Amino acid sequence: MTPTDGTRLLDLGAGWPRSASGAATAMSDLVVPAAETQDRETDETGRQTPRALRRARRRQAQQEAAEQRYLRRLARANADDNVPHRGSYALGGGRVAALDPPTMWRATTVQACGLWPFASGSGAPMTGVPLGQHIHTGATVCGDPLNWFTRARYISNPSLFMLGMPGLGKSTLINRMLIGLSAQGVVPLVLGDLKPDYADTVRALGGQVISIARGVGGLNILDPGAMGLAAAKIGGQAGQALAAETHGRVLNMVAALLTIVRGVPITDHEQSVLSACLRHLRERTPQGQTFRLPELLSVLQEGPPRVRQVTLDRGQESRYRDAVDPLHRSLLGILDGPLGDTFASETSTRIDPDATAVCIDISRIGEADGQLTAAAMLAAWSDGLGTVAASHALADAGLAPRRWFFTVLDELWRPLRAASGIVDRIDALTRLNRSLGLADAKITHTLKDAEALGSEADKAKARGFVERAGMVACAGLPKAEMEDLGRVVGLSRREIELVSSWSSPPGWAQEGGNEEPPGRGRFLIKVGGRPGIPIRVAITDAERHLHDTNTRWVANGEAERLRAERAAVVRAVTGGDLPNTVGVAPHQGAEQEHHEAGQR
Repeated sequence: MTPTDGTRLLDLGAGWPRSASGAATAMSDLVVPAAETQDRETDETGRQTPRALRRARRRQAQQEAAEQRYLRRLARANADDNVPHRGSYALGGGRVAALDPPTMWRATTVQACGLWPFASGSGAPMTGVPLGQHIHTGATVCGDPLNWFTRARYISNPSLFMLGMPGLGKSTLINRMLIGLSAQGVVPLVLGDLKPDYADTVRALGGQVISIARGVGGLNILDPGAMGLAAAKIGGQAGQALAAETHGRVLNMVAALLTIVRGVPITDHEQSVLSACLRHLRERTPQGQTFRLPELLSVLQEGPPRVRQVTLDRGQESRYRDAVDPLHRSLLGILDGPLGDTFASETSTRIDPDATAVCIDISRIGEADGQLTAAAMLAAWSDGLGTVAASHALADAGLAPRRWFFTVLDELWRPLRAASGIVDRIDALTRLNRSLGLADAKITHTLKDAEALGSEADKAKARGFVERAGMVACAGLPKAEMEDLGRVVGLSRREIELVSSWSSPPGWAQEGGNEEPPGRGRFLIKVGGRPGIPIRVAITDAERHLHDTNTRWVANGEAERLRAERAAVVRAVTGGDLPNTVGVAPHQGAEQEHHEAGQR
């Protein structure tokens, strides 16, 4: 560099700053006036004069002093060890006077997927029932199918499908949704409680618990129930439409029972005969009264003209008998078989349309009685969904306030395995509800429950339950099962490995005690193609006492204590009077009684 202002730069060699800006910064300190170098520095022989030697020593001293001042200023500038955004002031620090703006590109995450670093998504959702904490960030995660459909608009279908191995907390998470939604005015409907998992929660919410089992309570599947009463109350064209829907729901339920008894679906011809019999019974039964399966069998035996016309008997008794005898035998199998005591009598307790919560308890049916269990679950679903349809029909007519419902269809694998073709009946029961205001949760163990069905058509329809769900929640599942599920809902390799790790058993070194499986209380929530949300659910003391699926795995004498603690929690939640808790808030009284029970 050659200055143009009459000065000369001294070469510092390796000590000179590497950048142009660094050179400009040091220029004022390292420049020697050129006037001092204009005198003659050598004599005639070429040797330096004493004056030149003195000037050279003076210049060297000035140069050293300038270097020391420069280094002291650099030390002061970098005393905080922070590197400025335009480079460091130190030697070789890359200091630049200006930064060029970066080149901007715009693309979707699909086009630039390899360059998009934010694979974990945005913050945790905060709309809906508080479910738990995000496993990675610790943020609170809220959600349920009803609020994510109505308020947040995250999903287009208010439904939840949950899968997971037994004992990892599926029903615990659903219980939390029931409590949270009930606080928002939503009516929980547990349609077929097998263990029971939800009966105590429904009682604590002030709801209705209906028991169905042999010698305990029955359900008349031909009773139109709330839908029939609503159709008569509405009247007119809207009432006739609801009555027609009621007829279809009853017909589907009878066909489902016959499918369970036979093991194969009934034919379309037999379904037409059943429909004619039901219409005949409805026309000759006084309004407000119901009919039962024995009366349906009597109509089939009698053979009125309306029914004979469907069979194409052409006036020949033998042709009529050939057409209806298989159906006749199957109905006799229901009445005289394992289902007759439960479904041939009048309904013992009807669902209260104004209840705050409803649970149909079928836990008293024997574990080995698969046919009765599947039939009771289907009957409970039909009755409960019919009540929902009736409530919305009355609200549409301005005869009742609008209410929203959240239905729980637990242990879906039970009816799926009851008989070939039963998946059609389940699909019809859930699709017949034409009204909005209903969110549902279907719960089973694995997708292999669908793969165990007989025909490929049934397997495809069962997989459709998962594909149509707005939300999919996964507890611990084996890796092979997660890979199958990933082909349906779209799971990343990391998500598959995470959920698979939750299904691993605890280590051998554990001694027992209160250790829990590693995946208990952990869930992955998937919505469409979005990254999954892994959550950890920590239950409260009230939830722990209201929901315990291991009540029979207690030592002698402990059952009574647990029962007393649970009753205390129920009284606390419902606001009942608590003993020995005068002047104490209900929840504080429950904690005090729980502490005293523990001391005893």
